[in-house]
Amino acid sequence: MLIASTRLLDPNFLQAVVLMVQHNKDGAMGLILNRQTEVAVGDAWRQVSQSPCVREENLYIGGPCEGVLMALHTFPSASQVEVFPGLHFATETQHMEWLLQQAETPMRFFVGYAGWSPGQLETEMESGSWIVTAATMQRIFMPDDAQWSRIKRELAMAAILPNYNPGIIPPDPSRN
Repeated sequence: MLIASTRLLDPNFLQAVVLMVQHNKDGAMGLILNRQTEVAVGDAWRQVSQSPCVREENLYIGGPCEGVLMALHTFPSASQVEVFPGLHFATETQHMEWLLQQAETPMRFFVGYAGWSPGQLETEMESGSWIVTAATMQRIFMPDDAQWSRIKRELAMAAILPNYNPGIIPPDPSRN
């Protein structure tokens, strides 16, 4: 998972939380997790398909590169890529038709994706544009309204707490 640092000023990635789906010698592909649209998944689906859709959540803009409808989900049978154990990625029509009929499980649906050519992401990381952290189901499916600030706070606390020793704090902080 990539967290945009405060140094990253590209408006496409300002305060972005990106889940890396694929990263190899040919480049990298990820999905921005915190760019929810006002468009309902079902409304968008009905414009391109006659298949039923029971999902009511809104679509996400996965990044500035155009792409087909994509999903993050937990069903191995509808997976094209297992992003990490238990989390799957799909774009194929038959998988999307089936996923859109599953009502009671966490999923995110995306249009667009974040893509990097070979070496581009590595260069951005060397410049300090991205903070790398572990992806978890909780982080992926947390409400996106404050996802970036919540994860940044978690990372800051994880860095501070190992060095925090309440035994050395004086009873009167003004004497510190």
